[in-house]
Amino acid sequence: MKKEIAQGLLSIEAVFLRPEEPFTWASGIKSPIYCDNRLTLTAPEVRTQVENGLAQLIRENYPDCEVLMGTSTAGIAHAAIVGHLMDLPMGYVRGSAKDHGRTNQIEGRLLPGQKTVVVEDLISTAGSSVETVEVLRAAGADVLGIVSIFTYGMKKAADRLSEHQVKNVSLCDLDTLVEVAAETGYIKAGDKDKIIAFRNNPSDEGWMKGEK
Repeated sequence: MKKEIAQGLLSIEAVFLRPEEPFTWASGIKSPIYCDNRLTLTAPEVRTQVENGLAQLIRENYPDCEVLMGTSTAGIAHAAIVGHLMDLPMGYVRGSAKDHGRTNQIEGRLLPGQKTVVVEDLISTAGSSVETVEVLRAAGADVLGIVSIFTYGMKKAADRLSEHQVKNVSLCDLDTLVEVAAETGYIKAGDKDKIIAFRNNPSDEGWMKGEK
């Protein structure tokens, strides 16, 4: 399934690889990869693959799930669609509490002890994902873990998830994606090592020169 999802994401440029002309992140880091999984929502065939895949991962890894909670904002639509497919309730977690009305940060009904799975579009450093989990835990949820469309597989993310005792399962990862990209001629074979070198140490621009 990982290869099929990789092919789909590349075909609609939801994940865009450009090692020869890197993107610049808000932090200033030069990156050979840009990810915008929102594009899956406007590509029905890939969207169907993604949502069915997420539902399958939840059934396999979190069979006791009682409610889905999307991350704001990119995970909301996916949580809603997967919730519909699985006949499960869903809600979402805001980046911060509202400053009016009931000042909710969690939207939708969440009962204490309810077994919850967080739906995320992308795991990069896992900072926002862990924050979402902690908000849900503080509200009394029994968070089983996260399901995500794509992960870079960065060490920082793995360490952060481990520190907070959060499980994540992803439909696709960077290693699979660059393999498929090389096989299909999307990137040159030599670019695989560059992209993986970036992932292993994003702050070191040596990857642009082919340094490992």
